[in-house]
Parts: sequence; structure tokens; C-alpha cells
Amino acid sequence: MSSIFTKIINKEIPAAIVYEDNECIAFRDIDPKAPVHILLVPKKEILSLAEVSAEDKALLGHLLMKASEVAKAEGISESGYRVVVNTNKEGGQEVPHVHLHILGGRQMTWSPG
Repeated sequence: MSSIFTKIINKEIPAAIVYEDNECIAFRDIDPKAPVHILLVPKKEILSLAEVSAEDKALLGHLLMKASEVAKAEGISESGYRVVVNTNKEGGQEVPHVHLHILGGRQMTWSPG
């Protein structure tokens, strides 16, 4: 069964897409936790960060580079932002597909959990 993110990647479900290339897609979260809350999702289906392999090294680097570019395009790069990867149930992961949360537009606090 495909994740909701796979359906967004395949354009089966609409999303407010802010960036897309051959390897990933970025779109606005429908339940934002900050004024800017964007999900950056690889097009390759990987269930969680715990499931990545050595062959995913370049893809993971690509995602981090794109997170930086998206933050700049959203106007949060100078003031600051947070990039979060939740992993598996106790890590807060709700969708079984690796994804990065890009959060900004307000002061982030610690601890996140």
C-alpha cells in the first residue's frame, strides 16, 4: 500500500508544492506546527531513517541541500529554522516514508518532545 506521500508524488492527491525535482518534492504541511512548515520527501520510498542504506547516501545529502534552498526561498534562512526527521513510532513518525520537516517563522524552543 502506498503512503500518502507516494500519492502526492504521483499527483493522485493535491498538495501545495513549493519545490520538485527528479529526486524529491516539497510541499506545505496540512497541519503546520510553525508559520512555515514544509515537508521534503524523497521520491524513492524508504520507510524510515532506520531503513536507509549506503546507496541512499547521495539522496540524503541532496535532501539536506534542498532543505537549505527551500528555507532560503521561504525567507526563513536568515532568521533560522529547524529541520526534523522523525523516525518510527516512538520518534513521532506518522507516515511510513522518510521525510524532513522544515519549520520556521517563529522562535523554536527546546526540548522538542
